[in-house]
Amino acid sequence: MTSPVKPTFKTEVLPLSLIALSVVASFYFYANFPDQVPIHWNYQGEIDDYASKEFGAFFFPALILGIYLMFLFIPFLDPKKERYQDFRKAYHVFKAAIIIFMVLIYGYTGLAGLGYDIPIATVIPSAVGILCIIIGNYLGKIKTNWFMGIRTPWTLSNDEVWNKTNRLGGKMFIVMGLIMVFAPLLQMNSEIFWWIFIVSIAVVAIIPIVYSYILYRKIEKNTSNQPKNDQP
Repeated sequence: MTSPVKPTFKTEVLPLSLIALSVVASFYFYANFPDQVPIHWNYQGEIDDYASKEFGAFFFPALILGIYLMFLFIPFLDPKKERYQDFRKAYHVFKAAIIIFMVLIYGYTGLAGLGYDIPIATVIPSAVGILCIIIGNYLGKIKTNWFMGIRTPWTLSNDEVWNKTNRLGGKMFIVMGLIMVFAPLLQMNSEIFWWIFIVSIAVVAIIPIVYSYILYRKIEKNTSNQPKNDQP
């Protein structure tokens, strides 16, 4: 069965190469990790959880592979699979960006597990910010489907609402991404930055939902007010 997004060598070579790199790195990390390695940091960049070196070495590569396989199979499961042809480029960009992000996080946390002084409080927010910017640039190109984009009862019911809401959401993702990238570089107080981060997520989550509802009601009202043509 042909995939709705038609993966090719060009679309798959980067994510597959990065997955292979993470697998190779996992054996290096396993051979050099101490018995306990850090796996979680609080918003101040302080380690607050540890795990075995087996978990630290192999969990992320397994997770990355799982995410990649999920991207391959999702289009087959979507009742709107025929729409994926309309945004296949954006779909592959999303897939590659998330794989790159996960491999970078794995690399940085792996180096931290080896004892290197990695500025996690700066690196992780900046990486998340860059990912948000990439997602924001392509979110408006996603067409109606059940797995990607801003999915509300109103966006899924009307293509115009879907398109306008996702374009708005894309712009908001870009703004949030810029905040995530530059705020740590300003040496902002970590607690202030954390609150900015929480508020940004809340705004990006809530405004598109409200907007999609208002837009849907407006379109429905305009449609109902249009005069009906007399039938012969």
